[in-house]
Amino acid sequence: MKILFDKVGSTAKPVELDVQGVKLTGTLQKSGYHRVLLNAKMEGSLPLICDRCGQVFDQEITTPLKLTLSDQVSEDKDDLDIIEFLDGVIDVTYILESEINAIEGAFHYCDNCDGSEETLEIEY
Repeated sequence: MKILFDKVGSTAKPVELDVQGVKLTGTLQKSGYHRVLLNAKMEGSLPLICDRCGQVFDQEITTPLKLTLSDQVSEDKDDLDIIEFLDGVIDVTYILESEINAIEGAFHYCDNCDGSEETLEIEY
């Protein structure tokens, strides 16, 4: 889903998208001449791999997502939650896919391994 920066106004514009079983629901709202705020929530279920035992398990995702989007290079070192779309087109699918990739790239433990102090050794 792509939205032109110029089409986002000071009135909140609803956004809804589903990627890989995770649904993003929220709004886009202009907050400055070159800034748009994305205020959304991610909900759904992601299949993840336990980093301890290697088993696949489903993780429920319920996460708020608040980002600043810009159509120019940002020099703001205080706000690290800025995504730049220099072509003037906001790609909401890219944002959701990036958030899903960040979740998948973190360490995850299934219910059996979470909090376990047992030494784990698997022979291949």
